[in-house]
Amino acid sequence: QVQLVESGGGLVQAGGSLRLSCVGSGRTFSSYAVGWFRQAPGKEREFVASITGSDRTRYYTDSADSVKGRFTISRDNAKNTVYLQMDSLKPEDTAVYYCAARPVVAGMWASEYDYWGQGTQVTVSS
Repeated sequence: QVQLVESGGGLVQAGGSLRLSCVGSGRTFSSYAVGWFRQAPGKEREFVASITGSDRTRYYTDSADSVKGRFTISRDNAKNTVYLQMDSLKPEDTAVYYCAARPVVAGMWASEYDYWGQGTQVTVSS
């Protein structure tokens, strides 16, 4: 069983930055892949980025509102924490951001993940 707690959301102006944190419980958390997803009002939950466990391979969405080059996922296994550094934020990045975990292999579909945090709100003003 893995429990996830997100933090770091808030209100920021366009062009600003935020760093989200996802703290996981358990001594085996470092072996879990972690993904970040977001859900804007009236929209489906969408994949943002993921990172595998020990080898730290990273994946990013290539959707139309791509975060590539603006968002960076990383992890510190000593702290059982996965980060999402968000730079050059845009109003369209406004959403509730969730982290999720699954054993070993990172995925891009929400249905692939077993454990979810409660979410943290990110609001970007224009």
